[in-house]
Amino acid sequence: MRYRFTNRTGGTSSGAFASLNLGTHVNDELATVLSNRALLASEVGPIQYMSQVHGNRVVVIEEITDEDPTADALVTGIPGISVAVQVADCIPLLMYSEHSVAAVHVGRKGLVNGVALTTVDVMREMGAKEITAIIGPAICGACYEVSQELHDEVVTLHPMARSRTRQGTPALNLPAALIAVLGDYGIKVIDESRCTVENADLYSYRRDGVTGRQVGVISL
Repeated sequence: MRYRFTNRTGGTSSGAFASLNLGTHVNDELATVLSNRALLASEVGPIQYMSQVHGNRVVVIEEITDEDPTADALVTGIPGISVAVQVADCIPLLMYSEHSVAAVHVGRKGLVNGVALTTVDVMREMGAKEITAIIGPAICGACYEVSQELHDEVVTLHPMARSRTRQGTPALNLPAALIAVLGDYGIKVIDESRCTVENADLYSYRRDGVTGRQVGVISL
């Protein structure tokens, strides 16, 4: 198993997308994004990306396709194929077992709709017995300010998401909530999160608005 969380450095994009933007949907020059993706592929091997929609669809990848499948989780049991999740504040969740690996997009909607546990179920159906999860860089609980209504809606389902900003306003701690959810489901969690808003070497939609995407990528 090999995995990596990229940051925004080391690529060829410029301006708001500088420099290792790997998202094709953010109005960066397509040829530049594809060259950035080729740079990463030269280091980790062929990569399958997905078109993420904040849903809970899981796609099992058996070969690399030219068209990104519409999904918020990719699973593969094929050695040599990497699967990737694109983020700029949401959680890049990677999971691995002896038989399969997964890349999962977990934002606020993904936490609520249970995309992570749906992915675990798919991996278990494929024969996985022990699954380990790795949580990468995402917006922290002190920076993810939300309305009181939204806060209460999420916290009712996931109490560990309860947070406040440094100004005392309602906020959500998605990484803490996801760690709790996975732990309750019998999944060991490695927490490699750091705040996308607070670290200038990471893309952050909440901080910058127009920005690129970093990825979490994993393969058997």
